[in-house]
Amino acid sequence: MNAQWTLTFQKFMSEDEVKALRKTLEAAVIIAKSKAHQGAVRDQCIIELALGTGLRVSEIAELKLEDIDLKRGGNTLIVQHGKGDRLRQVKFSSSLKTLIQDYLDYRTSDSDYLFSSERQDYMSSNGIQKVFKKWAKKAGLPARYSIHSCRHSYAVRLLAVSKSLRLVQQQLGHSNPQTTTVYATVLDEEINEAVEKL
Repeated sequence: MNAQWTLTFQKFMSEDEVKALRKTLEAAVIIAKSKAHQGAVRDQCIIELALGTGLRVSEIAELKLEDIDLKRGGNTLIVQHGKGDRLRQVKFSSSLKTLIQDYLDYRTSDSDYLFSSERQDYMSSNGIQKVFKKWAKKAGLPARYSIHSCRHSYAVRLLAVSKSLRLVQQQLGHSNPQTTTVYATVLDEEINEAVEKL
């Protein structure tokens, strides 16, 4: 990653924007299930996975069922095709575990990949990007956001809660700790805003 790269508030979603996206998807899933449709259920799982793990779009695309541990107390997945082909383990919440399990119980595909495609073994990164863009637009979010904004949003929130750059680095799979420090800069800006409101 370029050393000059900086994270601005334009590159990640606020908590309210994430809530709006989730609410839009939840409503669509209720309708989809009432009509026995797959699309919105799959799309919700894709976006929640991005928001709840910080995976890169290519990592989401290539995720196999065998890479996800949903057993009791499991809540982990293995990224086998990450940047630089480094293997890493990513932890996720029990609510995301439930959502993934619900999606698996509902889906009709018998593909080895979590998100299958009719044209190839798994959904392309471009296909996943289109899914995000569709729902972000329906939720009224700015067009500047991409599926990668979920990764940034995840990292900012994880750092705010954990206060640990090392933990964020590990979850995101950054080989260089300097790459992770861009998220601390955003928190500094949040602190400055909060102090001004005192």
